[in-house]
Amino acid sequence: MQTHQFDAVIVGAGGAGLMAALYASQGGANVAVVSKLYPTRSHTGAALGGIGAALGNLEEDNPLWHAYDTVKGGDYLADQNAVKVLAEEAIDSIIELEHMGLPFDRTSEGRISQRRFGGHTSNFGEKPVRRACHSADRTGHMILQTLYQQCIKNNVRFFDEFHVVDLIMNQGKAVGTVAIQLGTGEMHVFHAKATLFATGGWGRVWQITSNAHSLTGDGSAVVFRRGVPMQDMEFYQFHPTGLYGLGVLLTEGIRGEGGILLNRHGQRFMEKYAPKIKDLASRDVVSRSIYLELREGNGIGGKDYVHLDIRPETVNRYLAEAGETRRVDDAYIAQALAETLELCRTYAGVDPLTEPMPIQPTAHYAMGGIPTNINAEVVIDENWTVLPGLYAAGECACVSCHGANRLGTNSLVDLVVFGRRGGKAIADYVKRASFTPLPSNPTGEIEAEINRLRNSKGKTRPGELRKMMQTSMMSNVGVFRIESGIKQGISDVQELRERYQTDLTIDDRGFQFNTDLIEAWELGCLLDLALVTGKSAVERTESRGGHSREDYQNRDDDKWMCHTLAYRKGDNPYPRGTMDLEINHNKKVDTSLADVDKRFLPKERVY
Repeated sequence: MQTHQFDAVIVGAGGAGLMAALYASQGGANVAVVSKLYPTRSHTGAALGGIGAALGNLEEDNPLWHAYDTVKGGDYLADQNAVKVLAEEAIDSIIELEHMGLPFDRTSEGRISQRRFGGHTSNFGEKPVRRACHSADRTGHMILQTLYQQCIKNNVRFFDEFHVVDLIMNQGKAVGTVAIQLGTGEMHVFHAKATLFATGGWGRVWQITSNAHSLTGDGSAVVFRRGVPMQDMEFYQFHPTGLYGLGVLLTEGIRGEGGILLNRHGQRFMEKYAPKIKDLASRDVVSRSIYLELREGNGIGGKDYVHLDIRPETVNRYLAEAGETRRVDDAYIAQALAETLELCRTYAGVDPLTEPMPIQPTAHYAMGGIPTNINAEVVIDENWTVLPGLYAAGECACVSCHGANRLGTNSLVDLVVFGRRGGKAIADYVKRASFTPLPSNPTGEIEAEINRLRNSKGKTRPGELRKMMQTSMMSNVGVFRIESGIKQGISDVQELRERYQTDLTIDDRGFQFNTDLIEAWELGCLLDLALVTGKSAVERTESRGGHSREDYQNRDDDKWMCHTLAYRKGDNPYPRGTMDLEINHNKKVDTSLADVDKRFLPKERVY
C-alpha cells in the first residue's frame, strides 16, 4: 500500500473535476486528480450540442429567463437559489472558457454563436431562444481539452487509471480516498484535507443508455456506503433521441437546428403534445410523447423507434411554414452537426443528409445524487448540515439546480459553475484546515470486499447479473412507472444483490489490469444505486419531471414539493443479504425566486 498526501483530492477528471482542480490549484492548494480514465476520455466529452448562457448574442436574452426555464423545466422541484447561481454565473463561465482558448463557433460579427435547445425560451416562455453556445457538436469534448490543458499549466497532479473504491472517514470528517492502481492492482491511500467527487452518473443501470460502459455510479455508491444520503434518486432523465438499438446520444442540437420528429405516417407528432414549442419541448415531455406514439402503433415499420429528420428539404419546409427566413443546406448541416453525421453513418448505416435517423429514448442523466449546497459542500440532512472536508460537483452531485428534469445544455453549465464554486471553496477550506489523521487501518474493509470478489467461487458471472438488472430496470423503472412494476424491479434487484453476494464468480484472479474484478465491483455499485432508485420511486406517489407514474398521473405540489433523502441503515458498508433503506421527505424545496417573482410559483407546465 502506498500513501499520498495532498491538500485536495479530486475524484473524476470530467468537466466538474477539472474545473474544481483548476480553481483549487489557482487558490494555492496542492491538488491531485484521481481518475479511472484518462481525463480526455471522461464522459463530459459525450455532451455534444452546447452549453447554455444568456449571452444574447443573436437575440435578446436574460439570466432570469434562463432561471425561469430551468425551474419550469425541472417541474418546480429545483432549489431556486441554486438555479439563480446557475443562470447568473453561466455568463462569466462561458466568457472565461473562451479566454482559456475554447474554440466556440462564431457569428459573422465574431461573437460566440448560439443555437436553440429544448425548453429554453425568451420572456418567460414566450418563444424559443438561441441560448446554447457551441463548438460544432463537440462542445463537451472541447471543454475537456481546454480544462485539461489549463490544469497541466497549473501543476495539478494526475493519477490516471486509478480506480477510487472507498472514502476514508475519521473524526466526523472526510480525510481521503482509497484507490486501486489498475496497472498493478496495488492499493493507494490518498490522504487529503478536502475530497471532491465528480464521478458522473450511473446510466448503466438501464438496458438502453447513452452512457459509456464506465458510467457505473462508483463515486455516489462509495459515498452512500459511508453514510451520506442520496437525494432525489427517483428522477432519472431519458433523453428522447438515442440512436435506435444502441442508445448512443444524438444531440438535442439537431432539433435546435430545425430537426423534426416524425412517426410512421410521416406526421410531426410533437404538434399534438406540445403545440406551442413542438420538438423543442423539454426532454421528459418529448420522451413520453415518443413512448405514447409507440404505444399507439406509430413506430417506424412497427418497431420501437421513430424518425428524427434533419434533411435540408424537410427542415426548410417547416422553417418556411413557421415564417422564418433562415434556410439550411448540406454544407451547413455537415459543419454544424459533424459528430452526428459520423455517428449515424458509422453505427447505424444511415446518412442523415439523405434519410431520417432512427431514434428511441435512452437513459441519459441523473438529476439526483450526492446532496450539496451551492458551494459544492456535501450536506447530510434536511437541515443542510455540512460534512467537513467532503465536496461533490457535476452529475454525481445534487445541488438540485435541475429539479425533476434537466434542460439541455444545463449539464455543462452545472459542471463549470459548481465545479468552479467547489474549487474556490476547497481553496479557502484547506488554508484553514489541518490534516486529520487517517484511521488505523484505512484500507481494511475495502480490501476484504475486493478479496471476496477476487476469490468468489459461485456460478454466475457479473455480466449475467448486470444484464438481468438492466432489463428489469428498463421495464419497471423506466420512462413510465406503476407501483406494481416498481416493486417488481425492487424485488428483482434485491434478488440479484443476494446472488452477487453468494453466487458470483470471475475468471481473472490476477492483479494487473484485472477488468473482470473491477467490473464485478462496479456491478455492486450499480445494484446499490438501482435499489435506491426503485425505493425512492415507489415512495413518490405523483408524476413530476422524469418520474412519471401511471397510477398517479398528476403532480401533487401540496404533498411533494420536497426532496427525497435515502439513507442506508447500519454501519457495515457492504451488508450481506437485504440492504435496508430509510426514506426521508423533510427537505423542502427552496422557492426564493418566487418570493420576488410569482412566475416562479408552481403551475401547470404547458408547451
